[in-house]
Amino acid sequence: MSNDVRYCEKFSYVFLKFALIVYSTIFWLVGGFVLAIGIYAEVERQRYKTLQGVFLAPAIILIVLGVVMFIVSFIGVLASLRDNLLLLKVFLYTLTVCLILELLGGILALVFRHQTVDLLNKNIRKGMVNYYDDLDFKNIMDFVQRKFKCCGGQEYKDWEVNMYHNCTAPGPLACGVPYTCCLENKRLALQNVIYIRGCTDAVFIWLMDNYKIMAGLLLGILFPQFLGVIISWLYITRVEDAIAEYGNYQDGLLDAGDSDGFREPKKQSRMAKCCRCMPEID
Repeated sequence: MSNDVRYCEKFSYVFLKFALIVYSTIFWLVGGFVLAIGIYAEVERQRYKTLQGVFLAPAIILIVLGVVMFIVSFIGVLASLRDNLLLLKVFLYTLTVCLILELLGGILALVFRHQTVDLLNKNIRKGMVNYYDDLDFKNIMDFVQRKFKCCGGQEYKDWEVNMYHNCTAPGPLACGVPYTCCLENKRLALQNVIYIRGCTDAVFIWLMDNYKIMAGLLLGILFPQFLGVIISWLYITRVEDAIAEYGNYQDGLLDAGDSDGFREPKKQSRMAKCCRCMPEID
């Protein structure tokens, strides 16, 4: 390949190829792991007939996330091994679209934060209806109420939507709240017995108080995707340059050539031929 490199010439073809293979393989394995956990959780959810709402089902979220990661990363692995420009561009554009959608979703959630909070409270109330029948939602809600010392979604009165805690219910839980809303060893007044602050406000206050942690978490989610976009984009330019110069893919498979300028392809191992990972030479 000639020395006329379009972008970031210090990153060679071989380096970018290896980096993209490692990057795609890691996320491919992570995607498969997330998918396996999601499938297991969904099987358990169906066994106990838990939460019906997709929005609040962690298993569904994990399955969707795992499928997307697995398929996109597999495309990246295959494209980087075969130097397939079409697959490389599909991988690049998919990563770019996902990154843009995540940024756009975050911006819209901040701009329309009141509508976002209302939507969140609405879905929380839907989950509270089946609180005792849904182990997934029950565990999540109990954890949030303990961790953030809150009760309900918008307020503790949200628990009235539950058939057991509604004041018209005949049982001992009528006009009550789950035990995770209760303070310990307090029996004086309502504010000294249960947490009266809603969990939505409590969580958002915690997020604001721990903005550095959230900024680090956000960076940890977005930066790997941005890095993948940059690596795949640079690698595409190297492959295009190699095709323009040699008429096919350049992967160091060609000898330097003899005095007449003829190049002979190196012999590929059985493993390379079996996996069809190495470029073909005309």
